[in-house]
Amino acid sequence: MENRNLEKALDIASALFMGETVGGRGSNAMLYEEYSHNPEVYDILMQILGKLDISLYEYNNSLFISPGSTNRVFGFSNEELKRIMGLRLNRELFLVYFIIYNIITGFYKDSAGSTYLEYLRIEDVIRSVGASLTGMIDYSAGIVMEEAESDSFKAIALLWDELPDVSADDRNEVRAARNSRSGYVKLTFNFLTEQKLFTESEERYYPTDRFRAVAENYFENNRGRLYEIMNSPKEEKPDAAD
Repeated sequence: MENRNLEKALDIASALFMGETVGGRGSNAMLYEEYSHNPEVYDILMQILGKLDISLYEYNNSLFISPGSTNRVFGFSNEELKRIMGLRLNRELFLVYFIIYNIITGFYKDSAGSTYLEYLRIEDVIRSVGASLTGMIDYSAGIVMEEAESDSFKAIALLWDELPDVSADDRNEVRAARNSRSGYVKLTFNFLTEQKLFTESEERYYPTDRFRAVAENYFENNRGRLYEIMNSPKEEKPDAAD
């Protein structure tokens, strides 16, 4: 292993950890060239990130990183997320996770490619979450779910069901809060915007390249149990005459 290649790999990792753009253009273009055309630099970088439980994604000639579930330096624990987002209960956090999943599937139904959506609005996400929960309740009896899974989805559905679409205080402007469905979605979008996954303009939320990089790889690597449950085929309901 040449010291120069190790140094370049560390330079790339350091730039990514500092939130800098490493891509074909800009101040780190030479680092991107090293990543793209020097196999040893690439291998060293992947070893470094793998040891730290960090995934590397490439999109639109730029590199992006995402922490894995065991990474407590660049990622968040459930308790940290609750504190950051002003949540109190686990079911509130699970609802936020569910909202995030519906935001992702608004742009990506599967790994084959994105749907043609330029942006999402809060009301779009409210409709999506409501439809997802209704569908899950309709056909969950036909899915083999563990008791903990069933209880989790019930808790999410009950919490969502008891919330109004918009709170009485938010008739003119939606505020991030736990007192309405729109408030929860706004709370979620605020967090995603802080993480540089979305930009907001006139109450429209546009995905960034960072979001595209993470979302396009999500379905290949981390679709997990939630994807399986939400995409299980519905059971045919018997006709009334039967």
